[in-house]
Amino acid sequence: MHARGGSGGPAAVAAGVTAGRAALAALFAAVLVLPGPVRAAPKHATLEVFAAASLTEAFTELGKTLQARRPGLTVRINLAGSQQLAAQIEQGARADVFASADRRWMSEVAGRGLLAGGPRTFAVNRLVVVLPAGNPGGIRSLQDLAKPGLKLVVGAPAVPVGQYAREVIANLARDPSRGEDFERRVLGNVVSEEENVKSVLAKVRLGEADAGIVYRTDVTPAVAADVRVLELPDSANVAAPYPIAIVKGSRSPEAARAFVDLVLSPEGRRVLGQFGFSAPRGATP
Repeated sequence: MHARGGSGGPAAVAAGVTAGRAALAALFAAVLVLPGPVRAAPKHATLEVFAAASLTEAFTELGKTLQARRPGLTVRINLAGSQQLAAQIEQGARADVFASADRRWMSEVAGRGLLAGGPRTFAVNRLVVVLPAGNPGGIRSLQDLAKPGLKLVVGAPAVPVGQYAREVIANLARDPSRGEDFERRVLGNVVSEEENVKSVLAKVRLGEADAGIVYRTDVTPAVAADVRVLELPDSANVAAPYPIAIVKGSRSPEAARAFVDLVLSPEGRRVLGQFGFSAPRGATP
């Protein structure tokens, strides 16, 4: 019997071994170049920003900017009078960032050991007198704020804008041409003391008051048609500082730092400037 050549011969066996080794080598190489484990999508996180009511428009825009840059992050802006925000933080409300309209309430929170670092001043605001568009009080000058029967609305003394308004009135009273009792007469015309500046503005817009004292930044394009503005002289106005800080125990400390950095950045100052805020003295452009 003759032996048959084919797959069963020694040559075929050797070829099969070689092919098997090549296949194993190719498989090993493929394993080496496989991509690593796919990273999970970023977890959803919420950043709680407690901000003075006068920061409504600017902080809303900055919050949207940060959200766009950090998928999965929701920025919630809690807006109220600075004194209300400070009380909420002291009572244990969850807050990651606190931005006040004055140093007094920031110092109050800091004094209770509730800040994770020192506050930074990020903006300065000034005050104006606003009148309803129809000017029912017939106000033509600041002197008219002392007219008998005039209805004036200001913030409550504990509210930053209320404290600033009283400083402005006292400063105006230093002008002897206004009369010795100017301050007393103006304060006698106060018919309502509000818990935040937006409430002061709302009463003027609705015609429930003849005049109100608010921040310059509150006279936005959306309300400009409803009010008239009576400017205050620099000698009587105040420069209201706005400090910001991260709250101790923040649940989103990285996002909190990112928001504070954004507010303090040239981009943040540009946005704040669009809404009427000034940069603090010494801020780099």
